[in-house]
Amino acid sequence: MSKPYETHLFKIGNSQGIRIPKVLLQQVDLTGKLSIEVVDNALVLRQVSSTRQGWDAAFKQMAHNSDDQLLDTALLSTDWEDEWQWSCE
Repeated sequence: MSKPYETHLFKIGNSQGIRIPKVLLQQVDLTGKLSIEVVDNALVLRQVSSTRQGWDAAFKQMAHNSDDQLLDTALLSTDWEDEWQWSCE
């Protein structure tokens, strides 16, 4: 367990804020957007993860493993595609 640090609340517009020592942020690897909530009468900060975080790496790994093949071959062609004219302008 890390040693406790003291800080003070300060006014930020209509809200209040605190300064979090860099050493604490580094210990928990908090950066960027955070969520904050009250849990058991304590404020809890958590990193907000992106909705598609890690997808790029997963897709690259799938391609490397040749695991990125279309599963439903019925989707390869449709009746309406014959009615359209495709152009690259």
